[in-house]
Amino acid sequence: MIIIVLILLGLCFGSFISALVWRLHKQFTVEDKKHPRDYSMLMGRSMCSHCGHRLAARDLVPILSWLSLRGKCRYCHKKIQDSPLTELVTVALFIVSYMAWPYDFNTVGIFLFIIWLPILISLIALFIYDLRHMLLPDRLTFTLFGLTLVQLGGLLVLSGGEINILWNALLGVIALAGFFYLLFQISGGSWIGGGDVKLGLGLGILAGNLAGALLILFLASAIGTLVSIILLLNGRASKKTQVPFGPFLVTAAIVGQLFGPLLIHWYQNQFLLI
Repeated sequence: MIIIVLILLGLCFGSFISALVWRLHKQFTVEDKKHPRDYSMLMGRSMCSHCGHRLAARDLVPILSWLSLRGKCRYCHKKIQDSPLTELVTVALFIVSYMAWPYDFNTVGIFLFIIWLPILISLIALFIYDLRHMLLPDRLTFTLFGLTLVQLGGLLVLSGGEINILWNALLGVIALAGFFYLLFQISGGSWIGGGDVKLGLGLGILAGNLAGALLILFLASAIGTLVSIILLLNGRASKKTQVPFGPFLVTAAIVGQLFGPLLIHWYQNQFLLI
């Protein structure tokens, strides 16, 4: 039953993420600032990204509408910008999160899982936005930061005010956001963007401690290096090609949240650090 609920939620929120990324980008473009309400998530109506035709309910059923329309707009017949991939990935991550949840489903574990789902939605939106537009918008990075603050506050309440939770979260923020800020200042923004610094605030809290933050940093760097090498070998990128770092940080954060304790424990065993 829980899996079915997660599938339905994943489909709905996957569709929401696609709309959110498109609408946010539209709000930032100069030519569309004359009609910001048209692209508001609260006031705007669903529309085709090409012809602007308002979509009916039958056009908005996740995956099924796309399949029935064969990936084309019902009205202008142009290719729909977003494929069902976002919905499928969101569903998959919801299910994997439940199956691989590293905590017991007691009071604390249930709270963490419930707050993890909107955090995960924010992370997926950040991944897609940075991948498409080479930008991590403040609305998304600060939303993530706010959600992780809620998570931190909930943990403090449920733990009876355990100060170590706050201290460990602060170390995580310093390790990620502090490190990124240092790189940003030294390079004048050429090595890393300001959005990555803001993203580091939320990811540092999410990491929960210094070890978790260092794991995210290591995984993001390793994944980024691997992807860059593959792109270079395939001729799809050159040494001057800019590759957004946000998607690698997001991927590392998701892996760290779900498998971080296992990875850290494995590492400690390998090097006899326990």
